Amino acid sequence: MISERWRSRIGAGRFGAHLVYDARVGRRQRPGGGGDAMITSRFRHADGRVEQDLSRAGIEAALGEQGGLLWVDIDAGAGRDAGESLLRDVFRFHHLTIDDCYNALIDPPKVDDYGEYVFVIIHDVQYDGAARSLRTSELDMYIGANYVVSLHRFPVHAVQEVARRADNGALVLDRGAGFLAHALFDVVVDDFHPVVERLDDEVAVIEEQVLARPERDTLEQVLTIKRNVQRLKRSILPQRDVANRFARGEYVELAGQESLMYFRDVYDHTVRVEEIIETVRDVADGTLNTYLSSVNNRLNETMKTLAIATVIGMPLTIIAGIYGTNFGNVPEYEWRYGYPGMLIAMVVVVMALLAWFRYRRWI
Repeated sequence: MISERWRSRIGAGRFGAHLVYDARVGRRQRPGGGGDAMITSRFRHADGRVEQDLSRAGIEAALGEQGGLLWVDIDAGAGRDAGESLLRDVFRFHHLTIDDCYNALIDPPKVDDYGEYVFVIIHDVQYDGAARSLRTSELDMYIGANYVVSLHRFPVHAVQEVARRADNGALVLDRGAGFLAHALFDVVVDDFHPVVERLDDEVAVIEEQVLARPERDTLEQVLTIKRNVQRLKRSILPQRDVANRFARGEYVELAGQESLMYFRDVYDHTVRVEEIIETVRDVADGTLNTYLSSVNNRLNETMKTLAIATVIGMPLTIIAGIYGTNFGNVPEYEWRYGYPGMLIAMVVVVMALLAWFRYRRWI
């Protein structure tokens, strides 16, 4: 069952409105306000001071400061001009990575090494239990020696959670870019758990419905769960590979040696999520097979009933057909007990057939 810890992350209240920084006007505004991309920034100086909402010049200065850590988050849902300009002109990221960030399609999780930084794509999932609808959104990250840039087109719980920790004095900004990237990655992977557990609960309920009385709506529910599970699997498998590459130390120069154990923990979480997804898929497949078997059994019962009625009716039809002819030389026409005798014969035939079916355990 879903714990209260996870349940709070599912539902309408999970992605509340948050204040973000508009790079054009130098102040915060709420998402959806229109215009260019909305940007928040946090910079931890080498002496421990944390500065927020840096100007463009402040961001450029922070990049050149040794011993500091800069985190810039870009909400690209409202536009791309300010965010794209920042990525291209200030950070000088490769244009292919910028195209991936603003691509309307969702790219699969991956990690690309560009020497001075790595570009990472991971998936965040959101589940609407009432509509049984799963939405996958993309979180892009640039990880450099002293900065992390995150970009998304929809509100991402991981960004909000890590920002909350940073504002509350947690150490997410104190251990370097690798630890900050791990914190974002870890929350994203953790958010898979409540979704998978919710699907597991739903398929268990549907399984009981199938055993009790399968209906057409039950089939639609099973197919919807199978589709959602397949989408989760398409996200978690490449995401596992991304976590594994960090855990093996392929990017230790940027992420730092001490972050390896934390990425190994993220990798373990992705493997655990993958195993749960496989279990849910197997249960959904079993539920679908049970549904089809139940429907076939009901159909067989119906066909058996119709077949028994047909077999019983055939000799009665033959008897009625013979004595329903209009030939004048039928001896039983002149017999006083001919009609009652015909009825008695029909009853005897029906009783004999029913006794035979009962003996053969067909009814």
